[in-house]
Amino acid sequence: MPVEIKNNAEHFLNLIRKSRRGKFKIYMGMSAGVGKTYRMLQEAHALLRNGVDIKIGYIETHNRKETHSLLDGLPVIPRRKLFYKGKELEELDVQAILNLHPEVVIIDELAHTNIEGSQNEKRWQDVMDILDAGINVISAVNIQHIESLNTEVKAITGVDVAERIPDSVLQQADEVVNIDLTADELIIRLKEGKIYTPDKIEISLKNFFQSEKILQLRELALKEVASQVERKIETELPRNSHLRQERFLACISSNHEIAKKVIRKTARMASYYTSKWYLLYVQTPKEEGDKIGLAAQRHLINNFKLATELGAEVIRIKSGNIAKGIFEATEQKEITTICIGKPHLNLFNVILNTAVFNQLLTKLSAADIDIVILS
Repeated sequence: MPVEIKNNAEHFLNLIRKSRRGKFKIYMGMSAGVGKTYRMLQEAHALLRNGVDIKIGYIETHNRKETHSLLDGLPVIPRRKLFYKGKELEELDVQAILNLHPEVVIIDELAHTNIEGSQNEKRWQDVMDILDAGINVISAVNIQHIESLNTEVKAITGVDVAERIPDSVLQQADEVVNIDLTADELIIRLKEGKIYTPDKIEISLKNFFQSEKILQLRELALKEVASQVERKIETELPRNSHLRQERFLACISSNHEIAKKVIRKTARMASYYTSKWYLLYVQTPKEEGDKIGLAAQRHLINNFKLATELGAEVIRIKSGNIAKGIFEATEQKEITTICIGKPHLNLFNVILNTAVFNQLLTKLSAADIDIVILS
C-alpha cells in the first residue's frame, strides 16, 4: 500500500476513534473539603432526572453526612473486591463499567494508585480506558496532584505528594471546572467537622489548613483552570495561522534534582502554549555507561520516564561537545525555546567559550530562538 494512502487511512481512523471517545469532565479544587464530590453527585441527580443513563463507578464521601446523603437514589456499580497482604480491599470495577456501558459514569479520586495486581497502576489510566470505550466520565482531582506542580506544592505545604497525574490527563479533558472557596470558608467547614473527624481537626489547622497555604493553593488552582480554558479557546477558535508554533527543548544533565525542575517547568510552559516539547540529554564521554554511577543512571531513566509522562519526546545524543549536541537537536526539531537550569551556568560559561556554541548563539539570534534559564 502506498505510504500516502496508508497515512490518509490512519488519519481518518484517528478521527473516527476521536469522535467515538467519551467526553471527559474534571472538577478541580485547591484541597480536600471544597465540595468536588458533592458537586459531582448533584450533577448525577440532575442528569438522572433528565433521563441520562448515569452510574456511580467509584465515589469517596469520607463519611461526610451531607455528601453521603446524596448517594440515595443513584445507581451504584459495586466495587471490585480483592485481597492484598491479608486484607480485603475495594477498587473501581473497570470491567463491570465496560460491560454495563452507561452513558455517563462518575469516578472520584482521579490520582488514586490502584492496588497491586490491578490491570492499571493508576486510576487515571482506568479512566482513559473507559473513555476509549465511548463512555463519558466525570471525575475530580485536587491541584496538589498535578505532576508539573509538584515542586510548587511541596514549597507551599512542605509535603511531597506521592499520588500525581500527568498534565496530559487534564489536557484531554473536555471541561475543567474549578470548585472554589475562600480560605475562611474552608477553615469554617473544617472546624464544623464537615471535612475531617474531630480527632483530625486540630492537627489539620496547625499543618495544611492555614490561610496562607490555602491562598497559595487556591491561586494555583485558579491559574490552572484559567490555563485550561485558554487552551480550549485556542483549540476551538484558532488564531491567525501565521503565528509561529512554539517548540520547547529542555536540556538536562545527570544532576537529577535540577533535571526534575527543568522538566516540570518546561512541561508547564509547553502546556500553556499547547506546544510540542523535547527533553535533550547529551551524553559526554565522562558519562558513558561504564563511567557513570548506578544511582545516576537510575535517576536519568526516572527523569526520562517523567518527561515522557508529561508529554515530551526524549532525545539522547552522544557527543564530546554539549553545545554541538544542542545545536543538532535545535535544528532537527525546529526548536523555538531552549530551557536550561540555573545551576548549569558554570557549564554554560564553559560551552560559551567554544566556537560551536558561538555558532549556536548566532543561529538562535538569526532564527528568533529564545534561551530560558530556569531558577
